[in-house]
Amino acid sequence: MATAEPNNTTPRDTRVRTAGKGGLGLAAVGIVVFNVSPLLNWVDVDETTSRTGYETDSLVPFIAYLGLGLLISMAYAAKRARRGQHRGLTLVSMAVALAATIQCIAFALNPMGGLERGDDLGAALGVYVGILGAALWAIGSGLLAKEVEGDDHELGHVDVRDQERTRSAR
Repeated sequence: MATAEPNNTTPRDTRVRTAGKGGLGLAAVGIVVFNVSPLLNWVDVDETTSRTGYETDSLVPFIAYLGLGLLISMAYAAKRARRGQHRGLTLVSMAVALAATIQCIAFALNPMGGLERGDDLGAALGVYVGILGAALWAIGSGLLAKEVEGDDHELGHVDVRDQERTRSAR
């Protein structure tokens, strides 16, 4: 039996819930902080020599720039998506932020890049700023992913997969 209105749309008079933007704001702050960290010293070779995140590992600025791209994408989705966010994109942002956090923590415990040169490296301020920025980014992305996207609480919890299983069992 066909209906005038498909099951996957809400009636026009129903107000559409949208995602709050607090998580996006926190993720943005974290991404900006993380983008500052490559400019700071990441390792101290000795009392007089130090290296920035750019000089230490090319992965550091790459992750920072990837964060900027994800932020622009999430802001675009917040403006264009019907519910104010795209959960898949937000979860990708959270995954990258978690990887960045783990990389910075590993770097703080054992700075990379000095073994082949015989340097006795010590972690510097930039690593800890990177940890802070990446953690804020991950938390913000997680908060945004927690928000509504395809959740239709007003229409009940309908799982299309269950409907398909029921139809195929008949």
